[in-house]
Amino acid sequence: MSGAELVEWIAGWPVGAALRRSALLYLLVNAAHILAIGLLMGAIVPLDLRLLGFFGNTSLEALGPFLSRAAAVGLALAITTGFCLFSVRPAAYVTNAAFLAKIALLGIGAVNAVSVHMGGAWRAAVNGGPVSWRLRIPAAVSLTVWPAALLAGRWIGFL
Repeated sequence: MSGAELVEWIAGWPVGAALRRSALLYLLVNAAHILAIGLLMGAIVPLDLRLLGFFGNTSLEALGPFLSRAAAVGLALAITTGFCLFSVRPAAYVTNAAFLAKIALLGIGAVNAVSVHMGGAWRAAVNGGPVSWRLRIPAAVSLTVWPAALLAGRWIGFL
């Protein structure tokens, strides 16, 4: 299937068609997308700040796994609702520089998060060990990438 055929298939997807027909449904999915982004950002920012050394009196053992799971749920919901919103006008989005930047940033953020969780430094830190530079560098990347993805997402409507 070519890229153009995929875009056409997505445009014909029943969810996209339903969202185009119903302003209320579109409003609800858009609100769910914003809520998911809030959950993601609300979990990842304090976690990244803690990994960078802020809030040192806050237990990473207690909050780390919880915030990490909350961010993962937020990301999963944001991707799901984002795809639904994308299906409304896929041909317009695939040529939008801000949308393409957002997708690239989401990919970088997701790969960064997976690499952190696959490494031993994360397990050691949430088990009471020290927070090493192997966590601090990805935390700084995360603290840059996720807000940049949020800004790129907001930018989509202005291009």
